[in-house]
Amino acid sequence: MSEESHPPHDRHMTPRKLFYLALGSVGVVYGDIGTSPLYAFREALKPVAHDGVTRFEVISLISLMIWALTIIVTIKYVLFLLRADNDGEGGTLSLLALLMKTANGHTAMLMLLGLMGAALFLGDAMITPALSVLSAVEGLKLVTPSLAEYIVPISVAILVLLFVVQSRGTGAVAKFFGPITAVWFLVIAAAGISHISDDFGILAAFNPYYAVSFLLHEGFYGVVVLGAVFLTVTGAEALYADLGHFGRRPIQWAWFALVFPALTLNYLGQGALVLGRPETMSDPFYLMFPQWALLPVVILATAATIIASQAVITGAFSLVRQGINLGFLPRMEILFTSETNTGQIFLPSVNAVLFFGVIFLVLSFKTSDALATAYGISVTGAMVVTSIMAFEFVRARWNWSLPVAVIALAPLVVLEMIFLGANLLKIHDGGYIPILIATAFTVVMWTWRRGTAILMEKTRHTDIPLASFVSSIERKSEHSPAQVPGTAIFLTSDPESAPAALLHNLKHNHVLHDRNVILTIRTVNKPRVPSHDRYKVEPISERFSRVELLFGFMESQNVSQALATLRKTGLKFDIMSTSFYLGRRKLVPDAKSGMPYWQDRLYIALANAAANPSDYFRLPANRVVELGSHVII
Repeated sequence: MSEESHPPHDRHMTPRKLFYLALGSVGVVYGDIGTSPLYAFREALKPVAHDGVTRFEVISLISLMIWALTIIVTIKYVLFLLRADNDGEGGTLSLLALLMKTANGHTAMLMLLGLMGAALFLGDAMITPALSVLSAVEGLKLVTPSLAEYIVPISVAILVLLFVVQSRGTGAVAKFFGPITAVWFLVIAAAGISHISDDFGILAAFNPYYAVSFLLHEGFYGVVVLGAVFLTVTGAEALYADLGHFGRRPIQWAWFALVFPALTLNYLGQGALVLGRPETMSDPFYLMFPQWALLPVVILATAATIIASQAVITGAFSLVRQGINLGFLPRMEILFTSETNTGQIFLPSVNAVLFFGVIFLVLSFKTSDALATAYGISVTGAMVVTSIMAFEFVRARWNWSLPVAVIALAPLVVLEMIFLGANLLKIHDGGYIPILIATAFTVVMWTWRRGTAILMEKTRHTDIPLASFVSSIERKSEHSPAQVPGTAIFLTSDPESAPAALLHNLKHNHVLHDRNVILTIRTVNKPRVPSHDRYKVEPISERFSRVELLFGFMESQNVSQALATLRKTGLKFDIMSTSFYLGRRKLVPDAKSGMPYWQDRLYIALANAAANPSDYFRLPANRVVELGSHVII
């Protein structure tokens, strides 16, 4: 989907387009949640298997899984959150951008919540590929036990290949994601149907009595089991994050027509299999299939997990770009992998961080059993954050009264907090990993946001008002700078002050161009800006103009392309006789600044690692002049 176009409009969608968008969403949106049957029921059985699993426990576990899918995924995400969109876009940072428009005195709290949600999603993006690929490849043990020692090397090889091909773009393979994942859902549904007849008593799992009764009677084991049951709904955040790519109706249709029935049937089949043959509880998913079908199913499962991993990796790319445009992260190199779809991007630095994190997790944990204990915290944490922000959303944007909002959302928040508490019990078994990852990402984003604000405040004290500067510089005197032909464009974040690059150019070169443009680039709190609203032009004098370019947080900030449209406004200039002046600051830490010394050092390291502005804003490289200065922070 082009960045300049709007998300699909549900009201004007033909049945044919609805079908293809729904099929596409099956691969991108539901890839992660679709691979949960590989390990979710197996992990849920372990806490209660210490003295043998009873019939009541098996039915109750399946009941918990079905109702988790119903309450959390169906009600919260599919029916409710998909309507809480920011001009058609979803996700934690989209919701944060929307709430910042109406924040009433608690901006800092909302911002911290948004950053925590984004950080937890990035942690999820690191754990998902490791867990999904390991769980799929482990099926080889059932095909040939001698392959067990090769599971980790094979998994690493698949993941290395997955991250290497990211730079080539997803466009060429994305069209296969939906059909392959749809086949996966049909296969797991068929497997479930074929085993429900092993014990029709499993159908009692539709009765919520079993889920509630289990939690009331099992005590501590019931809480531990909840942590594993939550693996059933991992990937639900992708429903919301990928809203802008497909629209609400295609995602809803895909869930109700294929994904939800397939997952439910498969879990029922796994439960019936264990009721009929208790010895299959060691790996109920793969043991649903006859021996001759095991290898094809392992291959299909591996393909499905690769697709799930691909979806979460590209989701991380999109999230980081939103973070950059909203001012939570420094500029990073963004490569566009499609000539027609600017939503297909590749961020080398993010890809590298995810790659090393994923490989470290695989080599450290070695099995999906061990890694599954670390998985739930990042997912449950992100869901709790989203629910709290949704509470603010319905009050600020939908004008719900406080009692109505509490009645509607408090039960959901309480349920998710219980799930989070159950997962926190696994901190010592590896649950600390997502907490450390999310904390690191949150500290980085918070430091960049805070450091940038402090830097702007410090430089503002030495700024010269632009209006007074222009009036003084245009007074004819013997000290007036020489006038040279062409146009000079000075990039600045403060359009009211004379840019540092302009002052340094006058100080060192003693020249002023025929036309001077003070250019400010702003990111607004909506996904996209229509081309006719892209710019604001304000003449200051005969030689000076102030221009503001507006971009949405989902857009690439292609300044050269945007400036080309300015010619229609009467601001005439030739790009080949235009120079772009950028100010480059060398930051010096100061223990007396607004941040601790270690945070100063972190901010400076992030600033030094930031992408070159001329590359990020896609300026013509041979027309850029950079002038430096020292700033104490």
